[in-house]
Amino acid sequence: VQLQASGGGLVLSGGSLRLSCEASGFSRDAFSIGWFRQAPGKEREWLSCISMRDGSSVYADSVKGRFTVSRDTWEDTAYLQMDSLKPADTAVYYCAAIVWPYNTGDVRNSANYDFWGQGTLVTVSS
Repeated sequence: VQLQASGGGLVLSGGSLRLSCEASGFSRDAFSIGWFRQAPGKEREWLSCISMRDGSSVYADSVKGRFTVSRDTWEDTAYLQMDSLKPADTAVYYCAAIVWPYNTGDVRNSANYDFWGQGTLVTVSS
């Protein structure tokens, strides 16, 4: 079981990036992928979660309308499209998997996730 996050980098304020999270070793459609970030000196923040089974998604208010999650079930890959990026979005971004069964409210708490990717750094310059 493995998660591989990629796609981070340096971008100008107002720009866009798309992060990818490739999952391997999971039972197809039996997990959801959550996205988190952690800025220097701050706690890890939950951003979004998407069900790999049906594509349903939820977002934190802080990124709603700017970030969009999607999935490719054929490739077992989840994506986080980040638009209108701000310097405050600078952080290490992580993807994590939460395996069925779970309650919808569980996805906002990092402690409920079963597996984590290695993180990818996103730097937004002004």
